[in-house]
Amino acid sequence: MVPLVKKAATIPLPETGSLKLAVVADTHSTPHEATHDHLRALAPDAILHAGDIGDLSVLDELSAIAPLFAIRGNIDTRARDLPDVLTIDIGDRLRILMLHIGVAGPRLRADAIRLARAAKASLVVCGHSHVPFIGQERDLAVFNPGSVGPRRFDLPIVFGTIAITTAAVRFAHFDCETGRPWSPP
Repeated sequence: MVPLVKKAATIPLPETGSLKLAVVADTHSTPHEATHDHLRALAPDAILHAGDIGDLSVLDELSAIAPLFAIRGNIDTRARDLPDVLTIDIGDRLRILMLHIGVAGPRLRADAIRLARAAKASLVVCGHSHVPFIGQERDLAVFNPGSVGPRRFDLPIVFGTIAITTAAVRFAHFDCETGRPWSPP
């Protein structure tokens, strides 16, 4: 078993108190062809990649758009320098715990809850399932951006956004195929 590697990062809050994050996962070497154009148009302050990167050149392409924070997913055997778990502080406003496998169905896994509580995180960002999801598990918000990689089953090809303002933290999904906000049918 690979030892669990944990790291920490900080994204400073601008003086305005507002910050925009793009969140991708499960690129599996081939992000949807429109992903980069949509991300550039969004102009995020940073991009989070919640694992299953595949070919590591994907990270180079994303980091050309905005500062990038990435973790290793279960297929990322060549990404030895990436952590399995990353704690990201957004100024003193929000602490995110990012790991690849965090949910079982619509619920946070017990190990993800333990890690989040130990890190004093209030938001868990995860990938793996390819299912876009926004939820709440007791005192923890849960966000899965879905997948921008090759289509799996009938799931949409989407990425997520996290908008942080002085008043709130808002989560949304963006459809790479239509170029519009996405919500479940």
